[in-house]
Order: sequence, then structure tokens, then C-alpha cells
Amino acid sequence: MANKGKIPGKYTNNERRSRNTKFSEKAKPRNIERKISGTKPPESMRLNKFIANSGVCSRREADTLITKGEIKVNGNVVKEMGLTVSINDKVEYKGKKLIPEKKVYLLLNKPKDTVTTSSDPEGRKTVIEIIRNACPQRVYPVGRLDRNTTGVLLLTNDGELSKQLTHPSFEAKKIYHVFLNQPLAPAHLESIKNGIELEDGLVKPDAVNYVDGDPMQAGIEIHSGKNRIVRRIFEHFGYQVEKLDRVYFAGLTKKNLPRGKWRFLADKEVRFLKAGIKTPKPEK
Repeated sequence: MANKGKIPGKYTNNERRSRNTKFSEKAKPRNIERKISGTKPPESMRLNKFIANSGVCSRREADTLITKGEIKVNGNVVKEMGLTVSINDKVEYKGKKLIPEKKVYLLLNKPKDTVTTSSDPEGRKTVIEIIRNACPQRVYPVGRLDRNTTGVLLLTNDGELSKQLTHPSFEAKKIYHVFLNQPLAPAHLESIKNGIELEDGLVKPDAVNYVDGDPMQAGIEIHSGKNRIVRRIFEHFGYQVEKLDRVYFAGLTKKNLPRGKWRFLADKEVRFLKAGIKTPKPEK
């Protein structure tokens, strides 16, 4: 008898192999279909994020463009806030198709005699020339450092982050190492700590002191983004800044990064950078 010795409800070895073959054959068409259609659906995101990722502006500014009817999606003007689009959708601004880019973040230890611009009409060396072959994306400096100021400089194509880090209300911390042409008088140091009035308003550093007790050197922590602010603070008292080095910017330092060299930020650094941005103070 063929079924002699068979336990009810159990398969013989031959039956098990036959069953497995049938099951695997039934599964094949589904696997093939899934492979053909792609394992991942098109990436989707809110329209304002799509616009910001393309480098046009920040998300908040993108909202304004949308409400003004300046954005088209697949040929149609949209004014709906919170609209979700796919990377396969055609999004246009001023007749130009927008393409969201992968965000990149580079840290440069800026050398002396280099301008913080994309190009220079006077033919001087720019920071963009230093990192020219770093990535296919077009990146821009976050803020500016004077031509002869050295140190930490962030470059990115993340327009929203760049705007946040450079706006005074977000209070991105910056620390500079200042080398003076003569000893900094204690009275002047105290005046700087208390805040001084310059031609464009009151400036008060977050902290300032001698470096290692040397009156020829000062460390100053400040979040103001005014033009040449550190140099002007010391020039106000008649000092000449012979050397100025930014050693800290928004949590980033130049540790293990030689002058004139650059590196990409690690994902962890980017997360810390974004997490460290303070909520802007409400306007009075």
C-alpha cells in the first residue's frame, strides 16, 4: 500500500518536494512583476521642500512663491499649501524646471589671501576654486570670511540651512582667535565685554578674553554677522588685527583639518548642525 505508514496530516518527502515546487512556481510571477515595476515607489515630498531642495530659496520663501501662483506643477499653476509631489513631477519656476539635488556639506579650513565668493572680478583665488572637484553639486559659502581671515568655513547647496545659520536671530555661535599688533589694555577688554557702540549700532560679544593670558591675543565669541565685525571691534580702540582665525562655527571646528584642506561633513555632524539651530526670536 502506497500510504502505509503515513501519519495523517503529514507529507511524504516526495509530496513535500512537489508542494514546495508548486509554491515557488506560484511565487515567481509576483517576484518578477515586483522587480520590473521597481522595489521603491518614487520619492515624494511637500512642494515647498521640493522647491527648497532645488536651491531656489528656503521653504518659507517657497510658500510665498506658491501662494503668489509663481509655481507650476505638471503645467498647472498651483496655490495649494501642503501639496505633495513626486520627483517624477515637473515643477517649474519662471519657466525653468526645478530639480531637487542631494544635499552636500563641506567644511573648509580657509587659507589666507582667498576670497569667499564664487568668482572674483579681480582674479583673486576663491574658496570655490579650492573645492572645485569635490562634488557635482554647486555649493556656496555659508556667510563670508574676509580675504585674509582664515579658519572654519562651511559650504553647501542647502539654501534653507545656509539662511538659518547666517541670520542673527538663529544665533549661530562663532569663535575667533585674534592676534593684535600691541597688547590689549585691560580697560579696553572690559569695554568690549560690556558692549561698544559702532557706526552701525551696539555690539556686545557673548564672551571675550585673553588667550592663555597673552594680551597680544584675544579669543572672542560672537553671533553677529555684521561685515568685518571682529576687526572693527578692535580697530575701534586703535588696534590692528594682524591675524584673524575662526576656530569655531555653529558646532564645527577645524580639528585635524590642515589649512587649505576640506572634507565632507559626516551624517552625524549634519544632524548636530541642524539640531543646534535655535528657534528664531519673535519680532517685537
